[in-house]
Amino acid sequence: MNNHTLPDSPASYSSKAEQIAQALLAWIATSKLGPGDTLATEAELLAQFGVSRPTLRESLRILESQEVIRLRPGPGGGILVRRPSVDTLAHSFSVFLRLNDVPFIEVLKAREAIEPALAAEAALNGEEVLFEEMQQSIVRMKQADMSDEAFVAENRMFHRLVAQASGNEVLKTFWEAISIMASGEHHGIRYSFGNRRHIAQAHQAILDACRRRDAQGASSAMASHVGELEHLVRTRYMHLLEQPTQVTVRTRRPSAQVAGSATRKEQP
Repeated sequence: MNNHTLPDSPASYSSKAEQIAQALLAWIATSKLGPGDTLATEAELLAQFGVSRPTLRESLRILESQEVIRLRPGPGGGILVRRPSVDTLAHSFSVFLRLNDVPFIEVLKAREAIEPALAAEAALNGEEVLFEEMQQSIVRMKQADMSDEAFVAENRMFHRLVAQASGNEVLKTFWEAISIMASGEHHGIRYSFGNRRHIAQAHQAILDACRRRDAQGASSAMASHVGELEHLVRTRYMHLLEQPTQVTVRTRRPSAQVAGSATRKEQP
């Protein structure tokens, strides 16, 4: 394998195929290989591990199912390195919640726990270039002629920028998963056009606290902001609280654009 040494496989794994998959995952993580690079040939891996072809192929299927590699058949094919996308991981998580009948109220509560923490981290770690992007997002949100679809997308963009500014990839990934569902888009929750200015004002308060490097202020402003959705649901959509979380099943890999296209839907 191009003179690279794979790490020893942990003995605790239940099968040889899992041991090989874990060793390959560790090697990919520490190597300089990027998406599209060839990991190795099947013959090289067979020689490296000294296992049967069925065992090796099982380990490769494990990694392929987790989007760590891609198996390209035919001449010129091989075992190609991949990197799982945040969108794919987030969507898989959302589907998991749906299949386990997690109620909508739990998703709202999770968002209320995650987003204030992201805002606090953004205040401490965010760079001015991202703060300026947030400001421009707020400016765009105030445009009177902005379509419903554009406003929803811009609203989501602001929250994504906060997550990005936090510098915490784990929280950001959780946010991506939760935000797919927490807007209430799939439950039919709607917001009036009059709510747009209030949302923009809430975003401005969050940004102002971030620029002051006021972690507590940013967290409090975000907590108040995201709490407004739960208040709306409790006062106008009470029947949704215990309903299973709804999510769109995709036929293609999710893109960065996940905002809904239905009219008059706005995410606080």
